[in-house]
Amino acid sequence: MRIPAHSVCTAIRDDIVTGVFACGSRLTEEQLARRYGVSRVPVREALRTLESEGFVTTRRHVGACVAEPTEQEAADLLEMRTLLEPLGAARAAQRRTDAHLKVLRGLVRLGQDRARRGQGEDVRSLGGWFHETLAQASGSPALTALLTQLRHKIAWMYVVDQPARPAEVWAEYGAIVDAVARGDAERARALTTLHVEHALSAHRLRRMERPVPAARPAGGAVRTSQHRVNTASVRN
Repeated sequence: MRIPAHSVCTAIRDDIVTGVFACGSRLTEEQLARRYGVSRVPVREALRTLESEGFVTTRRHVGACVAEPTEQEAADLLEMRTLLEPLGAARAAQRRTDAHLKVLRGLVRLGQDRARRGQGEDVRSLGGWFHETLAQASGSPALTALLTQLRHKIAWMYVVDQPARPAEVWAEYGAIVDAVARGDAERARALTTLHVEHALSAHRLRRMERPVPAARPAGGAVRTSQHRVNTASVRN
């Protein structure tokens, strides 16, 4: 697979999020350069970026490896979401442009239509675009970047069940957009807080496993890996 050098970071991150590279697995520059059809220079830069984001860690005598998040780190992500998404919605009510509002309204119309037709995958994709556009409407590149990184990490650490009543979810989105359109920052914040609280119950921790060692340790049997994140439910 050959990709543009500037997209290497996105490609590696996507492969981590989707489980192509398991937690704890080693990431060598040579291996990644060969996989994506680029030189080692953009791979090295991408690994530095991903380490700063928390997807990669550097181990002594080993090098770059996929990070192994703990249950507490995973739970912290959901707590951060409850704080940052409402802030983003409030800022969007104050700073959004007509273009942002047009896109948000269009996404709500599409989402409501797909929800009525039971097109689950479309609904999931549209929901992601809605949150991304709402973040951009905040007018804060720093906040938008944090929210984007947060969504990537949540997708990495959690399975999100499809809502039982997707039409109700899109009704919530529509109400948030109405508040943003009126410039009502406090109502946009309150509605987004309520939406996030409703969404938390659909999140289940993934079973994030380390790769099984290939070699048998000297003087003993192969040790089984310890899972730092399991499928225990997260308390809201």
